[in-house]
Amino acid sequence: MADLSKFDPNSPGLLSNNIFGLPFGEEDARLVLLPVPWEVTVSYSNGTARGPEHIFTASKQVDLYDADVKDGWKHGFYMRESDRQLLLRSDYLRKEAELYLRFLTEGGDVQENEFLRRSVEDVNKGTQKMNDWVYQQTNALLKKGKLVGLVGGDHSTPLGFYKALAEQYGDFGILQIDAHCDLREGYEGFRYSHASIMHNALGEVPQLKQLVQVGVRDYCEEELDYIRESDGRVVTFFDQDLKERSFEGESWKHVCDDIVNRLPQLVHISFDIDGLDPKLCPHTGTPVPGGLEAQQVFYLFKKVLESGRRLIGFDLVEVSPGQDEWDANVGARVLFKLCNLMVKNV
Repeated sequence: MADLSKFDPNSPGLLSNNIFGLPFGEEDARLVLLPVPWEVTVSYSNGTARGPEHIFTASKQVDLYDADVKDGWKHGFYMRESDRQLLLRSDYLRKEAELYLRFLTEGGDVQENEFLRRSVEDVNKGTQKMNDWVYQQTNALLKKGKLVGLVGGDHSTPLGFYKALAEQYGDFGILQIDAHCDLREGYEGFRYSHASIMHNALGEVPQLKQLVQVGVRDYCEEELDYIRESDGRVVTFFDQDLKERSFEGESWKHVCDDIVNRLPQLVHISFDIDGLDPKLCPHTGTPVPGGLEAQQVFYLFKKVLESGRRLIGFDLVEVSPGQDEWDANVGARVLFKLCNLMVKNV
């Protein structure tokens, strides 16, 4: 165990310490955070591959007192260093993807361009390797008895984690905070696109029995049909409906009760930062007007745990820092809340 006798939680976070300025190593920590610096298939703006390192830096400014989980940090939180080879691979494949996407949006026929067909194949093979790497890393940590959180990177990154959780825990559900459904099949020709993560998870992880989406406000007909044809496996609380329920006098508590009641006993939280109002994440890859306040989401998470449900993992994705680091600051505070919730009922 880490020696906390000389650690002052009220002092500034030391640069020499780990995430949130905490003095834990990986072996001492109850919760290990895996950064996945990857953004190959992003459709709009870049930057999220470097989200984990910026969140890490911003985390040193987060105070350690959480009114909902007093002394949660004492269980130990530790974040691994980002894998530089994975980041370099992401940067290389991103350039290939950008050439392909530019050609596609200009009306080009990919079948007539052998180079770009190979680029799509390279991206699909690369994302498969990333999925395998995430599975191997998270599976090994879970087998050691660690609690695990994933820090992206874009939203394609946690698929391997979901597979590891399924092996460890069996049947579970995902509570997804997101502006998008992410239910497209092979979006833009990329099998493991960030816009396809939940489609792939539902197709490749049979233990994923329930997907509950909250805050969605940007989606296509294909995704709406998928939800309607899922026989209740996917339940989506669209942002427009949430706003209208509020306008008509329904309390957020009542809405949260409705959301929580759709979840199974074991829950993984998938938090795409663009589920929040874009004033909190202006540089995320695909910001959308509307969305949730951070405190609304935290209250929902609190109600999930108060219901007796168990949080088995989380991923925080699509944090792109921007030049002023505001997004990283918000991301660090969201991450701290998620970490505390993970250890609350340990």
